[in-house]
Amino acid sequence: MKFVTFKADGQTRIGAFDGATVTELTSLPAGVNDLRGLLAAVAPADLAKVEAKGKTWDLADVELLPVIPNPNKIICVGVNYRSHREETGQDPNLKPTIFTRFADTQIAHGAVVTHPSATDSFDYEGELAVIIGRDAKNISAADAWSVVAGFAPYNDLTARDWQKHSTQWIPGKNFPETGAFGPAMVTLDEIADVPSVELTTRVNGDVRQNATLADMIFDIPALIEYITGFTPLAPGDVIVSGTPGGVGKFMTPPTYLKAGDVVEIELSGVGLLVNTIG
Repeated sequence: MKFVTFKADGQTRIGAFDGATVTELTSLPAGVNDLRGLLAAVAPADLAKVEAKGKTWDLADVELLPVIPNPNKIICVGVNYRSHREETGQDPNLKPTIFTRFADTQIAHGAVVTHPSATDSFDYEGELAVIIGRDAKNISAADAWSVVAGFAPYNDLTARDWQKHSTQWIPGKNFPETGAFGPAMVTLDEIADVPSVELTTRVNGDVRQNATLADMIFDIPALIEYITGFTPLAPGDVIVSGTPGGVGKFMTPPTYLKAGDVVEIELSGVGLLVNTIG
């Protein structure tokens, strides 16, 4: 099942998404009106049982929001694909490289990305977002899948010059309206083989990144074990799990995003995220 958070008729709602229409969920627990609230109320294994029998809208008639508009934590992982590590020339990672993105930088599928005026080196990073479905602290890799609600595409758009101001990457990762997240969360039961999920990034139709999740240095269970070893995660928290090789910075010559560019992040079986650079 694919879930979206959206606005229609002036209200924030949760719906089931089929690619063309959105159907409002019904029989929700009291007070639940966004996906983070639903994940707090319904266990990951029971999400597929949630009923969507409410009003149906065409996608063009609703405003999609980021899949989780208000996560408590967005934990991002750097240099986590072998192909990306190779293009950077970095030594192999002994532990995951972790940084954060702020929730108020996020935008939805179809929204216009704000190109920061402070940079001329604005770059895409196609990634898989892992959405947490229950409280998680000191979770072993063997138990990690039990805390995952689902997946979604993510574009961790980055100001490369600001990223390199110091050893901490946060400035380059947190300009307003640069974290594209959507269109929907697909529940884990719909993904038959996680390592074979293919991630493709296109800019104006040209393929820039292409890899499977098998190229990850630290797979999703390893990331969950490491992250929950130092901070607890809650329903609706998001792990943005890294980008493969092919970013604009390492093209010859380096090729950065400009106004009017259309960026697509596609994950097989998960979804297609499309945004235009403003």
